[in-house]
Amino acid sequence: MAPTEPAKPSEPASIGRDAGPPAGPLKGITVVSLEQAVAAPICTRTLGDFGARVIKVEHPEGGDFARSIDDVVGGLAAHFVWVNRGKESVTLNLKEPAGMAVLHRLLDRADVMVSNLAPGATSQLGIAPADLAVSHPDLIAVEIDGYGAGGPLSHKRAYDLLAQAEAGACSITGLPGAPAKPGPPMADVCAGLYAALSILALLCGNERRRSGGHTAVAVSLFDTMTELMGYSLIHAQHTGVDQQPAGMGSPAVAPYGAYRTADGQTVVLGTTNDREWQRFARDLLGRPDLADDERFLTNSGRTKHREFLDTQITQWVARHDLEQVQRSADAAGIGNARFNKPSEVIAHPHLTARDRWRQIDTPHGPVPALLPPPVISGYDPPMGAIPALGQHTESVLTELGIRKDEITALRAQGAVAPAHR
Repeated sequence: MAPTEPAKPSEPASIGRDAGPPAGPLKGITVVSLEQAVAAPICTRTLGDFGARVIKVEHPEGGDFARSIDDVVGGLAAHFVWVNRGKESVTLNLKEPAGMAVLHRLLDRADVMVSNLAPGATSQLGIAPADLAVSHPDLIAVEIDGYGAGGPLSHKRAYDLLAQAEAGACSITGLPGAPAKPGPPMADVCAGLYAALSILALLCGNERRRSGGHTAVAVSLFDTMTELMGYSLIHAQHTGVDQQPAGMGSPAVAPYGAYRTADGQTVVLGTTNDREWQRFARDLLGRPDLADDERFLTNSGRTKHREFLDTQITQWVARHDLEQVQRSADAAGIGNARFNKPSEVIAHPHLTARDRWRQIDTPHGPVPALLPPPVISGYDPPMGAIPALGQHTESVLTELGIRKDEITALRAQGAVAPAHR
């Protein structure tokens, strides 16, 4: 098996970028991930966007199940392409002692481990945060799960839809009597971002240095969604009323919604305070009578008479083209937007004008990808390649000092996958 004295490390190369981690805020930070689907992968991709090196450990048979959700990106899955750029894929069978031994050698050199395996999986493997505090005392160990420890649901698997339903998000989305799941996977993405935020806080904070290094972080999809439900939970807690979903509107403010224009487009218009309402009624609609009506002077009154106001706005918008409505709304200082479908956002002129698209490499050729949201002065995100399953296994194991004949033996034992092709 592996020698006790590792060879001098050398950075393995990734497709589509020079060898070695890119210069960035997290240059020199190594993240090892045991991840599936979206929550943990968006966490580690975010860290990679800031320059961290991310080594994605996958099972030799199939790897991250998000790889096989569909094949629409030239044979690759859209979910996988979205959240896995710039990572190095290493296949290890962690149920084989030899595979687990290699993982521990990786963790010896890592700063962070992120996982979102099934409930209890890390404990069964002996790599739960409590275990890692002993075996790797300097490591930040992050677990993303469905419901968090210590509750009656802690044992349950949780996917994005399940967490959103359990936390009440679906009940405030859609229309009365027709609840819906919010389109983007809010629980997954926001849990992953909270995990990344926690890691960044620990890496730059003083508390970890004072406490001796090891820190455990737990983030659950359910806790994340109840946080995002803040306004709705507080409102229900203090009124005893469950607000009904309002489709493209909001139960909290009015007017606020989507309206069909004369040229068959849809414009979204809204107000957030009483001063805006005055401009909306007087300057946009040309209706001083509505502005002066006592029923509509406050947001509480407008929400009570939402249907009446929506009727007035619908009639006015229907007489004007989208361009006219938006030009008039801009002149009046009223927020507005065009209702777009995903296929329209791809060619959005605002993305094009701001040069937000890049090409990234994949095993099947280059594909477009959006830059990450943060724009950092003087720093270009690496936008690394999408890894094939096990693509970096040999280079990473070689870096750990494992010889070629030992890698061959690991493959024969089923501890790692066959050689990448």
